[in-house]
Amino acid sequence: MMISAAVCRAVGAAPQIEALELDAPRADEVLVRLVATGICHTDLFSSGMYPLPAVFGHEGAGVVERVGANVGKVAAGDRVSMTFGSCGGCRLCHEGHPAYCQAGHDLQFSGRRLDGSTTLRDASGAAVHGCFFQQSSFATHALGSERSVVNLPDAMPLELAGPLGCGIQTGAGAVLKSLAAQAGSSIAIFGVGSVGLAAVMAARLAGCTTIIAVDVNTERLELAREMGATHGFDA
Repeated sequence: MMISAAVCRAVGAAPQIEALELDAPRADEVLVRLVATGICHTDLFSSGMYPLPAVFGHEGAGVVERVGANVGKVAAGDRVSMTFGSCGGCRLCHEGHPAYCQAGHDLQFSGRRLDGSTTLRDASGAAVHGCFFQQSSFATHALGSERSVVNLPDAMPLELAGPLGCGIQTGAGAVLKSLAAQAGSSIAIFGVGSVGLAAVMAARLAGCTTIIAVDVNTERLELAREMGATHGFDA
């Protein structure tokens, strides 16, 4: 199908909206019509480490339009958040740690499927690298895998759901999973942007009694206090 996407063709250059051809979903893939996508700092610096031309974006949220023959988790019409890819077959995926998938680097940063194929072509028929974090969601439509989409409740606003795919789960996961913060403990969070504020909220949820936010942006520090920080320090 034909889609519109923000294509980056040179390091440091602003992306330009172009018409691209997107593959039909394969057996384990999901076609999502994007409604909103967050912007992560990784989107901003990846042009220097990712094959170009490329479409970035990895905090997509939208509505499923089509699914491959082997997909059973979602169906057309479902509202989903898109997140990183994982292979589902390596030891770490089997142990319940898809964020550490042994094929994760290639899935997020090669610009291709694991079999080496690309998903996008420009007007001349030349390949454009998609598959950024297995989505490339700076576009009207994106392909994800069944493993990289998560169902959303009907009441969840899609414009708020995008950052769940990266920034929110990164900050909250660091506190709730990696640190396993205990009730009554203390925590300091350096930098309270999207990831840091998610960590602040997770620390409040975990029952930390001293939650210290550190930043150089006074507005962010004020927001961190609203989100649950007990102290704020202007670094």
